[in-house]
Amino acid sequence: MSEGQRRLAAIMFTDIVGYTALSQRNEKLALQLLEGHRSLMRHVFARHKGREVKTTGDGFLIQFESALDAVECAVEMQKAVHNQTDGSAEKLEMKVGIHVGDVVQSESDVHGDAVNIASRIEPLAKGGEICISQQVYDQVRNKVPFKLVKLERHELKNVTVPIDVYRVEMPWEEGKAAPTTGLDKNRIAVLPFANMSADPNDEYFADGMTEELITAMSGLQGLQVIARTSVMNYKGEKTKLSTIGNDLRVGTVLEGSVRKTGNRVRVTAQLIDVPTESHLWSEKYDRELDDIFRIQDDIAGKISEALSVRLATKSEPVRRHAENIEAYTLYLKGRSLWNKRDKQGVLESLVLFQEAINADPDYARAYAGLADAYNIASTYGFMDRDEGQSKSREAATKALELDNTLAEAHASLGACLEGDLRYGEALKEYEKAVELNPSYATARQWYSECLLAIGRMKEATEQIEKARELDPLSPIITLSAGATYGLVNGRLDEAIATVDKLIEREPAFARARSLRSYCFAFKGIKERAYADWEEWYRLVRDEDGYKAGLVFLDLWFGERERAQSMIEELISKVGKSSVKEWVIADCYALIGNRDEFFKWIDKEISAKVIFPMDLRYLPVYDKVREDPRFPEVFKRLGLPY
Repeated sequence: MSEGQRRLAAIMFTDIVGYTALSQRNEKLALQLLEGHRSLMRHVFARHKGREVKTTGDGFLIQFESALDAVECAVEMQKAVHNQTDGSAEKLEMKVGIHVGDVVQSESDVHGDAVNIASRIEPLAKGGEICISQQVYDQVRNKVPFKLVKLERHELKNVTVPIDVYRVEMPWEEGKAAPTTGLDKNRIAVLPFANMSADPNDEYFADGMTEELITAMSGLQGLQVIARTSVMNYKGEKTKLSTIGNDLRVGTVLEGSVRKTGNRVRVTAQLIDVPTESHLWSEKYDRELDDIFRIQDDIAGKISEALSVRLATKSEPVRRHAENIEAYTLYLKGRSLWNKRDKQGVLESLVLFQEAINADPDYARAYAGLADAYNIASTYGFMDRDEGQSKSREAATKALELDNTLAEAHASLGACLEGDLRYGEALKEYEKAVELNPSYATARQWYSECLLAIGRMKEATEQIEKARELDPLSPIITLSAGATYGLVNGRLDEAIATVDKLIEREPAFARARSLRSYCFAFKGIKERAYADWEEWYRLVRDEDGYKAGLVFLDLWFGERERAQSMIEELISKVGKSSVKEWVIADCYALIGNRDEFFKWIDKEISAKVIFPMDLRYLPVYDKVREDPRFPEVFKRLGLPY
């Protein structure tokens, strides 16, 4: 074609899926794979009379004489990639877009509508797919032995005339499920940022970046942000975007990496549309470490623009950063350890949060972290309950003195107040936390459980369902939802189905076995109830807790003789093991011994280990509910009944 000449041609764009992420993880391997890929593709182009116009990053712009040549070439290319085995654990996936129309030669390049439209069609393909325009379809539909599947119509950027697009179904795709549809673009997952630092101990910084961006995204009005618990399931995993979209029901993901070297930091970020796998925005930042907060705010602003959602105004809550980068770094390390929820991690996080406070006494988020650490440590039995609750309340109060807009601090204070049986005050703190950060799933979970204690079942169910939407893979939130469905609402089959999926995903999560054992017991399925309790014991190896569960099941199923022989043993261990006052109260409720039941209820209230939600709803207490002393229990707790 001579310079400036206009003619009809087929234009193909290709792109490698996930190449940017691979190059961030292993730049040398990425370049090696790209070189092999290009060599393989160039042999295929030659066989189909394709002219390589240029490379486009990790892809190609190819020109063909006919639409049929282009499609046949694309199919052979995808077959070559699909069948390629080079012994590498990494395997490149390619997507292809083709259009036919007028092009104009300009030096060694080509221009025109055909080029522009082909470049807009390519992002509609997923890894391993070929997408073609209506014009290409019209020329090849009776000439290729492949099924051509029409896609939902998408607006193509800078293309004013609507164009239908088809996907070429490859032989290995036959019977493949249809792509997920109906994903909300304003429902977003911030995937775990990759740690590209030479020091693996800087992993906390990448995790901290993920958590900070989740917090930043939560300040965008109209955006629903998936919680950290769920997204961390994909850390280090090579999961397809379509799978993530299906799992989390998200239409958009943010992914990236962090490289920290001394006082310098490099952050890369990409915002990706899940249905099309196209990049909506991407950026690379090379800055001083002190600029990390401005980077986070800039990313939030760019996402706001890309998704057309609104940043919080000045009259609305804003995030307050640490003035001291040392305090911020210590805070991130503390959060990373606290999120593990094990004894060592939680206790070490206490030290780090305190060090962050020492470095910056006005850092509200460090106090909120300290409050959460003391809360979990005392609740999980890692330290004295009264001491931990007192210190948690003190830290949460200080955080709120410094920043009354901090949702985490309001939720932490709510948990402390609820632990002190001050349900009305706790409810107000949870309400404030949800108002300040509607995407804070943990606040919604705790709010739901407090509503159940107060007796507002409908609202509680709504809140736990919203928490599940925000954090669909969280074991604790899923467990709380299962308990709400089954033990509170009486929807036992739904509860069992919910816990079944949880156990499939988290087989070592012992509390799921405990809940399912209760559900089977209440349905009268004796064998399954005992089997789940045996599995609970296998996972936790708590001898006293195991005996307490067996006594409950024996009493529930009428095996009273064996159960009563163990009750005195359990009573002797109250306060000295995992056997708490409520275990004994439950036994006497099932037996129907009302005097002993209310005696142990008094002990529960004194020890602050009473659960009004259970008293309200569980069938365990059917034999004692008609006693006039039963409503008095709620009156003493300041709760309606």
